[in-house]
Amino acid sequence: FELNKEKKKKTLSSGNSTTSNDNPSQSLSNSSSSSFSTFLDKMRARLSAGHFRMLNEKLYTCSGEEAFTYFKEDPSLFNMYHKGYQEQMSHWPQQPVNIIIKWLKDKNSSMVVADFGCGDAHIAKTVKNKVFSFDLVANDPSVIACDMSNTPLDSSTVDVAVFCLSLMGINYPSYLQEAHRVLKPCGWLLIAEVKSRFDPNTGGADPNKFLEAICELGFTLELKDFSNKMFILLYFKKKEKQNFKKKGIEWPELKPCLYKRR
Repeated sequence: FELNKEKKKKTLSSGNSTTSNDNPSQSLSNSSSSSFSTFLDKMRARLSAGHFRMLNEKLYTCSGEEAFTYFKEDPSLFNMYHKGYQEQMSHWPQQPVNIIIKWLKDKNSSMVVADFGCGDAHIAKTVKNKVFSFDLVANDPSVIACDMSNTPLDSSTVDVAVFCLSLMGINYPSYLQEAHRVLKPCGWLLIAEVKSRFDPNTGGADPNKFLEAICELGFTLELKDFSNKMFILLYFKKKEKQNFKKKGIEWPELKPCLYKRR
């Protein structure tokens, strides 16, 4: 009887031990659920990256007017693009917009700025200057949605025009012509662009031809900085006296900046 009693106690003890541990099938289910969630996250990331690459290619291969209409019909695509853009920028060791912001802070804060292709209007939110922020979609009350070749600014009203990674349309010369129109005499034109777009060895434009075209438009080159591995910086000043011979300028075709699948 005592032996049977002892066996019964062990059996009960063994049963209690089983119930105190996690259910193996439940643990397997949790693991499976976690793996599936991770899989979905990866798939969403891939789809998001794919959409960004598609939108990025669209912006580089259409006119500014077409891009404006495209995003006007579905503004959510613009948010999708900028989310992917920020992801790409996170891999850059240095952001050109921060260099431009530092340049502005070193100048007189009374200078009026036009930010062509402003994105999240980071410049306007960071400097004390009056900044007109232009982009294809106005996600912020301070942003003016428009085609960058046709802004609502009056002629000769701006001290600084900024193009930070925004010469994307196939009609990019018209953006620069618009900047020339709104700039005051001796006003500044600042351009930051992806360096590979100006590498003739890989299909990019000849940087000298690009500089010559802008000078023919009515600017003088003040400084060029090719020291960064990712981007170039160009500083121009609008000529005080214009010859008004802007037709027939040979603008080089700028290589689209297309991102590879990671």
